Amino acid sequence: MSTLKTTEFEFLPLDNERLLLVCGECNENLRLIERRLGVEVTNRGTKFQIIGSKRLSKAASSILNSLYQESATNKRLSTSDVHMQIQVGLASSNDNNDVDEKICITTKRGLIRPKGKNQAQYISQILSHDVNFGIGPAGTGKTYLAVAAAVDALEKQEVRRIILTRPAVEAGERLGFLPGDLASKIDPYLRPLYDALYEMLGFETVAKFVERNVIEVAPLAYMRGRTLNESFIILDESQNTTCEQMKMFLTRIGFRSKTVITGDITQIDLPGNTRSGLRHAVEVLPDIDDISFTFFRSKDVVRHQVVQRIVEAYERHEVENGSNR
Repeated sequence: MSTLKTTEFEFLPLDNERLLLVCGECNENLRLIERRLGVEVTNRGTKFQIIGSKRLSKAASSILNSLYQESATNKRLSTSDVHMQIQVGLASSNDNNDVDEKICITTKRGLIRPKGKNQAQYISQILSHDVNFGIGPAGTGKTYLAVAAAVDALEKQEVRRIILTRPAVEAGERLGFLPGDLASKIDPYLRPLYDALYEMLGFETVAKFVERNVIEVAPLAYMRGRTLNESFIILDESQNTTCEQMKMFLTRIGFRSKTVITGDITQIDLPGNTRSGLRHAVEVLPDIDDISFTFFRSKDVVRHQVVQRIVEAYERHEVENGSNR
């Protein structure tokens, strides 16, 4: 049995409005932290006491302090914000090593820090390698951090443009039946990338950069025959590339360019028995020095708690039943 530890701390500077946001109505946020971490949380004003195992008491303390820091700028601290901080706190507490606080990405909208050891490794490898693979389930931050790194490189003038691409694989719906031209058809598929860009650059700046081709959005098929110099290229949903498409894409990379390939090999939408180019690349490329691989797991998910459980359930099912693609 783990020895119980009592942790005490106080929020300073005193701000009753922020304290109310952190605790929630009728202390609902404190009760949520208690249920998720199996600790006891009590407070008198700004003075808090946490009783639980050493690891989980430390995690609860970190979560509450993070919420208090966030409350300085977020005046509508929601239950989903609390869930997010709990996920981050639990992920960090499960890591063997502390995250290097010097590893971060700077954008005009603020500092983006890794949430857990795997995200820190991912950022570090993107900064130090020309070709990077981020592989793992939804909600682990692999696409968001890739966009953040691209924005950082553009703002530092390390690259001249950002190129966003993905395979136009139809998952239950036909592209041909969607309204508009090809750009209009492919844009919804790249929405997560756009959302991250809007957050980091602002809507008007993104629109201006798209108009000037500083940010380019293109289906993967349009990459054939091109050489992409001085660019930060993000290939999203790469599990839906064929082996031929992945080879074609990787051989487009030009001088002074950086590439991030993201994907989830548990969500392949390719028809029939078509081999996934991402799975193939993992087998073919691991021994090349200038290429990095970061593998995310269910414990790295930083969304609602149910997302992590869903991912774990699918992982167990895949192990039990196998997958050949």
